[in-house]
Amino acid sequence: MKAHTKETQATMTPDKSLQFLMQGNERFQQNLKANRNLLQQVNDTRNGQFPFATILSCIDSRVSAELVFDQGLGDIFSIRIAGNFVNEDILGSMEFACKLAGTKLIVVLGHTSCGAIKGACDHARLGNLTSLINKIEPAVDAVAEPTDESQRNSKNIEFVNNVAIKNVEMTIDNIRKQSPVLAELEEDGEIKIVGGMYDISNGKVTFF
Repeated sequence: MKAHTKETQATMTPDKSLQFLMQGNERFQQNLKANRNLLQQVNDTRNGQFPFATILSCIDSRVSAELVFDQGLGDIFSIRIAGNFVNEDILGSMEFACKLAGTKLIVVLGHTSCGAIKGACDHARLGNLTSLINKIEPAVDAVAEPTDESQRNSKNIEFVNNVAIKNVEMTIDNIRKQSPVLAELEEDGEIKIVGGMYDISNGKVTFF
């Protein structure tokens, strides 16, 4: 499999881009890999890059977007931050990726048993981590159940995972609200913005 070119990128649609990622994740789950020569892709991309998707994911060492979607060099823009939320710099990176570099899909990828989400559920406080946790805590407040405060913490993994899903949904809302550039691209059908959850127990990504 060769690296994307300007011509192959031009053939990609938002739906086709999502299908590519879904197929890649299926290969990953089956422990199969597309036949690609990474060193050849280094050579192919030395004069330019033409990725088809932009993926915002957590820094978790188990959730490398290139691996879980079986993608090669030059295929995707990968943005990683604990808790996969957006700020001004990340939004600017997404705007570059979609408006200037031509990607057709934005994926906000959360995952089960997320440490950053657990920290938000426990309202952890530690140095600069405190500011990061504060940005995720609205997702904790947005999950209504359980009402028993003793169950609203990192020990309740079902609650943690529900908060992780809500955090993805709220991040997508923030992308649309805080980036008129991306909102317009989506409205015009040039890109799609979707959410997904990676299950660390089996390698499966569920899109929503």
